[in-house]
Amino acid sequence: MSAHTAPGPQAGTTLVKLTDVSKYYGNIRALQGVSLEVTAGGITCVLGDNGAGKSTLIKIIAGLHRHDAGTFEIEGEETELANPRAALDRGIATVYQDLAVVPLMPVWRNFFLGSEPTRGRGPFRRLDVELMRETTRAELLRMGIDLRDVDQPIGTLSGGERQCVAIARAVYFGAKVLVLDEPTAALGVKQSGVVLKYVAAARDAGLGVVLITHNPHHAYLVGDRFVLLKRGTMAGSHTRDSITLDELTRQMAGGSELDELSHELERVAESGRDTSAGTPAGPPSDSASDRDDTTR
Repeated sequence: MSAHTAPGPQAGTTLVKLTDVSKYYGNIRALQGVSLEVTAGGITCVLGDNGAGKSTLIKIIAGLHRHDAGTFEIEGEETELANPRAALDRGIATVYQDLAVVPLMPVWRNFFLGSEPTRGRGPFRRLDVELMRETTRAELLRMGIDLRDVDQPIGTLSGGERQCVAIARAVYFGAKVLVLDEPTAALGVKQSGVVLKYVAAARDAGLGVVLITHNPHHAYLVGDRFVLLKRGTMAGSHTRDSITLDELTRQMAGGSELDELSHELERVAESGRDTSAGTPAGPPSDSASDRDDTTR
């Protein structure tokens, strides 16, 4: 995949669209009737707890799995991706939570991992190390990432910095759609903020971003659309101007189920207080009676 030099799609153009997509593994329903839209210069957040179907959705978009029902469109063309390479060729780059990096290799080597440029021919062909160093430094700076030394092992960077390198790499190699799998899950508050800053930078560069997360606060900071998944089905789909952070958090936490649980807990607490208040004082214990007899 070559570096992206041509102008990207116009902002607002639909890049990826899933309509009523379902996926089954034998008798197990992993996804059913899920729809989402990813536009150039927009961030679509997919929220859900563990087991909600987020991983299955990622695998369909990334070309790892094929959907069993519904339609999957890329730039208006209905398609089925045969493998992750086909997704990359169509401009869909996925950055997984565990990151495909080699910790002991330098930053520049990881930036070009699997796509290393060379110079010379035949037996004189070799890696173009200088080009990779300079390109890595320039592309990171363009995304606002100022690394002191691109020769340092990528394993010495913080988790947030490694995520940012992966985002810059996807942008450089011509991604139109960037899928991010829980990029802030294992990070602290400060590092999460750094990553979200570069997620917004990718959006501002014209990419369509799919942000997978279980954190509604992070999603609401950068998101334009929100798709909520629950047990493989859609629990909600909202635009930013149609939902507040409090309501998004409430729906993410369980919505009506949470209200029912709250009422149930209140009833249990009130029942406990009533029982305690209405319990008459019992007769003196045997030991107290014995003491009285001894005194007499």
